Amino acid sequence: MKIKYIKQGDYYIPDLKLEKENITKPLGRFGLLRLNYLKEHRKSQYTLLLMTEELTMYLQSIDEEAKSMYELLIKQLAEKENINEKLKQSDQLKWVQMMNNIKNSAEEIVLNELIFI
Repeated sequence: MKIKYIKQGDYYIPDLKLEKENITKPLGRFGLLRLNYLKEHRKSQYTLLLMTEELTMYLQSIDEEAKSMYELLIKQLAEKENINEKLKQSDQLKWVQMMNNIKNSAEEIVLNELIFI
């Protein structure tokens, strides 16, 4: 794949644009977090993905993988802690507290394993 350049004054600058047809759906929360992380901490990887027009597809795959991992972790951690509908009916406040704790734990695992690497 060739890189296209645009002349700006005396300089040639790479024409880095996202292809509109590659965007199938908007990025989710995890995809946007990964994008920001790449821009701030992994500039060379971000530039390479942008130049090869693979950035959008990469971010969408990360977003989908992170969402499925997040949902699976919530389910597994809830089963491990024995959080079920019976607890929800008997003590709603305790159920909400435990589910919020599990969601926060699952989110932190996903962020450390997929987003901030």
